Amino acid sequence: MTRLPLGRSVRVRVPATSANLGPGFDTLGLALSLYDELDVRVRPEPGAHVVVQGSGSGEVPIDDENLVVRALRRGLESAGVDQCGLELEARNAIPHGRGMGSSAAAIVAGLMAARGLVDGVADLSAAAMLRIATDMEGHPDNVAPALFGGLTIAWTTDSGPASKRLLVHRGVSPVVFVPDATLSTKLARSLQPVHVPHEDAAFNVSRSALLVAALVQSPELLLAATEDRLHQSYRASAMPETDALIRVLREHGLAAVVSGAGPSILVLGSDPAQRLQAAELVERHASSRWSALMLAVDLRGATVVAHPTSRTDPPLVVPSQVVPNPTGAA
Repeated sequence: MTRLPLGRSVRVRVPATSANLGPGFDTLGLALSLYDELDVRVRPEPGAHVVVQGSGSGEVPIDDENLVVRALRRGLESAGVDQCGLELEARNAIPHGRGMGSSAAAIVAGLMAARGLVDGVADLSAAAMLRIATDMEGHPDNVAPALFGGLTIAWTTDSGPASKRLLVHRGVSPVVFVPDATLSTKLARSLQPVHVPHEDAAFNVSRSALLVAALVQSPELLLAATEDRLHQSYRASAMPETDALIRVLREHGLAAVVSGAGPSILVLGSDPAQRLQAAELVERHASSRWSALMLAVDLRGATVVAHPTSRTDPPLVVPSQVVPNPTGAA
């Protein structure tokens, strides 16, 4: 096993994500320009000590039970590197429990930190990170865009998860409406039936295919492309105001969907003016407080900068890479 030098440190940045995007349940995900940042340093004392600022402060564990630390240690183990003492400082902007990929961001942050720490002494591939992240998260739809940026299509095979990254049309203008209330992903998923009608499954297959075309090439099709029959209606009882606002937004021609498991709302505008229209409608019809986040599509995904261990060494940028699919297609 390889040991990491004391004092080695890295800085990680991971984007928020929105999964499903309406019809693409557990498959489609979008990286957004809201970020969690993390500094990690190897220390001589055993165990981990975590300082959290922003979302999750005072709520998440600050020792080895912290999700970032658990993912980081999984990454070190995969790379064949000895476990070590760790000092972490997290600055979280991604809201927790709101359907914007906070748990995926934590997992990806830990894995990217591990990748930066082992760079030059061991290897932690993009494929390994996607595999570990999917195993920890349970599905790849959030972790793939958090790792690789842009619009991602994720799927699983007998040999593990795979992902394809696509560039989004420049006309797509996302806005996320975030309520004060939270919702457990586990609760949201428990409301879905085990089986759905064949016609509903066929409906979502067509809309998912159309959504890829709308996001990549034809934003004017976003309203029709974001229709869904697989999950949003079943979860509506757990977030009635989310459901009511989505209905209002869609009645006004806006492509509004539940962001991830909710309760946040993602509106995929076909031009920037639609974001302002959406914000006015939410302010007018909401019965509680919602924050509007005018965001862009993140194109880079997670990044890590390995800080030098001496004054003469330059910093090293270790970007994530798109995982090739099992067939070897680009």
